[in-house]
Amino acid sequence: MSDFRIGPLPAFEPGLRPASGAPATNAPGAGAQVDFGDLIKRAIDGVNETQMSSSALAERFELGDPGVDLVRVMVEMQKARVSFEAVAQVRNKFVEAYREIMNMQV
Repeated sequence: MSDFRIGPLPAFEPGLRPASGAPATNAPGAGAQVDFGDLIKRAIDGVNETQMSSSALAERFELGDPGVDLVRVMVEMQKARVSFEAVAQVRNKFVEAYREIMNMQV
């Protein structure tokens, strides 16, 4: 048989830099900690921004703006929907984990 091993995904290896070039905050030994509340707030703000942008684009299309086509509107609306569903799933998993921890026997 062949020696087949699955390694970690490069994007999730500790110490890698995000695409923006900023230093990774979860690098081992860096001493920096990620604030979970801040992370969630940024995710929700990003979803809100995506939804507002898609709504504004849809409104421009409805008003007959020649620079906005239907395909672009639909793609932006789907991006907003998918990002909202992703944040909702993260929230659901967090609530599920919280309930499981609260039901643990000490």
